[in-house]
Amino acid sequence: MSLEDVHCKTEFSRGDAGARMTAKDIVKIAINLVVIYVIGGLILALVYAKAAPIIFIKQKQEKELALKKMMPEADKIEVLGTWEPHHKHAEYFVAKKGNKEIGYIVQGFGKGYSSYINILVSVDKNFVVKKISILDHKETPGLGDEIERDYFLKQFTGKTVDNLVVVKTETQSDIQAISGATISTRAVAEDGVKNGIKMLINKLSGEVKG
Repeated sequence: MSLEDVHCKTEFSRGDAGARMTAKDIVKIAINLVVIYVIGGLILALVYAKAAPIIFIKQKQEKELALKKMMPEADKIEVLGTWEPHHKHAEYFVAKKGNKEIGYIVQGFGKGYSSYINILVSVDKNFVVKKISILDHKETPGLGDEIERDYFLKQFTGKTVDNLVVVKTETQSDIQAISGATISTRAVAEDGVKNGIKMLINKLSGEVKG
């Protein structure tokens, strides 16, 4: 080994030793990272604290508007209770005009082809469907998403629980399946809407008769 090789090896070793971090350096870096994370967390918490009330108010307004559309003739819509279709939190409501009850609204969920379909249903005091609305879903575009179309939704008006049956042929008495989307159709008619109305009947039929 030449003197030049020995010199290079010695310099490399010195440089490598100088590049090594001490325990003190590691502690400093760790402290800096903790400080950064804490400050970032505080900033996010402050942003959320300011945004949360705004989001809550907006959601409340959207909910009130959606309910009003379901029973526009009502002066007041009040929560009656909650239930859990498919283990999801949902509410049901009474609609009033003056002091008189004129109908009910129930939120339901139907298990579709690729999502749970979130539905609102309004009925009169005899539990006959007045209107349904699809609040949210992730069904297949061009097939299952046809559940949002008026031609499909209008089929439900005037239907009773016994008529909430899906058929694949033209019908005036039942619910005609959407071509290529029978699962989505059943999720709305026979699951979300039908089970929601059945729940209302079980909970309220005694009160209505009284």
